[in-house]
Amino acid sequence: MKNRVIVITGAGSGLGASLAKKYSEMGAHVCLLGRTENKLKEIGKQLPNNYSIHTIDVSKLNDVKRVFDTIVHTYGQIDILFNNAGVGIFNLAEELDEEAIHSMIDINLKGTIFCSGEVLKQMKKQNSGTIVNIVSTAGLIGKATESVYCASKFGVKGFTESLVIELTGTPISVFAAYMGGMNTDFWTGIFDENKTSKMMNPDDIAEIIMENIKPRKNIAIPEIIIKNIK
Repeated sequence: MKNRVIVITGAGSGLGASLAKKYSEMGAHVCLLGRTENKLKEIGKQLPNNYSIHTIDVSKLNDVKRVFDTIVHTYGQIDILFNNAGVGIFNLAEELDEEAIHSMIDINLKGTIFCSGEVLKQMKKQNSGTIVNIVSTAGLIGKATESVYCASKFGVKGFTESLVIELTGTPISVFAAYMGGMNTDFWTGIFDENKTSKMMNPDDIAEIIMENIKPRKNIAIPEIIIKNIK
């Protein structure tokens, strides 16, 4: 991983932070992307190797262009993009307000589309790269009180599967991770500690993803499903 450039959205906590630490330990330069600079700085302090911080609103295309142009201009390449930024607001469909609906569609779906579109321009120029979309099992099956969250994640699933087809025969790979609930700040205010303590460890999920996206001769792994043991 030395001299590799890894870009992670939603890097300020949870799975994004776990991925950042593990790639940094391997010698990669990690670009920490997120909305809250202080959270990114706190993660950066925990990294043993070079990193950079980029505040971004992935739901705004101009902001995405600005950040990705800066990364490419500064470091010359992007080897792996993790579309990890996401938000979930759970309630009955008729109880969700307009802001909540826009937030989930804009960040979860449009953010993934915008970041992927920008990184593909660079990956096609360098003739290499990997896009990893963190989808959630909410992109595979509908769930009560998660209607719009599921809708956003089903959209990411369709987008990802289409990218796989578009990029078949190229050196660029696309990978989707569908996982159940992880013990992260995502669930703050939704579940109590008793429930979150039984969820998956994001460090474990990071290791599984990293192992599955390693390039291997004559092998392609477009997706994995990781479930909690109930």
